[in-house]
Amino acid sequence: MSTTTPQKIGFIGLGIMGAPMAGHLLEAGHQLFVNTHGKAPEPFASKATVCLTATEVARQADIIFVMVPDTPDVELVLFGEGGIAAGLSKGKTVVDCSSIDPVATKGFGKKIEALGCGYVDAPVSGGEVGAKAASLTIMCGGRDAEFEKVKPLLDKMGKNITLVGGIGDGQVCKVANQIIVALNIAAVGEALVFASKAGADPAKVRQALMGGFAASRILEVHGERMIKRTFAPGFRIALHQKDLNLAMQSARALGVALPQTAGAAQLMNACAALGHGQSDHSALVRALEAMAQHPVQPD
Repeated sequence: MSTTTPQKIGFIGLGIMGAPMAGHLLEAGHQLFVNTHGKAPEPFASKATVCLTATEVARQADIIFVMVPDTPDVELVLFGEGGIAAGLSKGKTVVDCSSIDPVATKGFGKKIEALGCGYVDAPVSGGEVGAKAASLTIMCGGRDAEFEKVKPLLDKMGKNITLVGGIGDGQVCKVANQIIVALNIAAVGEALVFASKAGADPAKVRQALMGGFAASRILEVHGERMIKRTFAPGFRIALHQKDLNLAMQSARALGVALPQTAGAAQLMNACAALGHGQSDHSALVRALEAMAQHPVQPD
């Protein structure tokens, strides 16, 4: 139990990531008001106040977190019928932990600030494992005062929490993160497919590489997934598709070429076309295996 003063906190979106994140706030002793698709899972059904709408969450809570899949979902939660905006009063703060369009985020922030409230975009990295371990990296955009207001709460969910800049800059940072992660997954997948088809033991290749300059968290965690064929989602292919689409859209608007990102995006698309859109993004290797007609390891 935390020694900090309990606060009235709202949390909208209790999915794979949202549930453990909100759970840490509950464990810290805060009073939670929650709203999610379907039935609220435990411990929220019994230990939090379950609200029928996001509007009711915003009326009850002083700081409201949002963790939903995509830009249209955030817009609907904020400004749609029964949305957060209808329940806000001056001085409250909205924190969006979703990974969405940076340009749209700037517009959302302006609308919330026009209501006399604060707005922080705070997308996260670390997947389900990081959410459960409260070790997420959290990339924030917003005003200094609003960031300082919400940082003690973010500290309950993550370990590397940075104010990158103004509203929208957290989302820019998250897109950059997703570019790096996708390219690393593709690199590890290519290396392991190559090693396996050449007749080497991919598990031992991975073990050897972990002791050298090629070592990385992706090789450690997702390389093991590729070898053990454990593709239950921590972060789904479909969501990484969405993030790389954001990268390509933003790059087009900025006049920036992202040739390697474009290739990774096509591999994600191929995986989805093969029926693996709901698998973990480490399943990107399946597209490479299909082209090589050789799996890293048999399923």
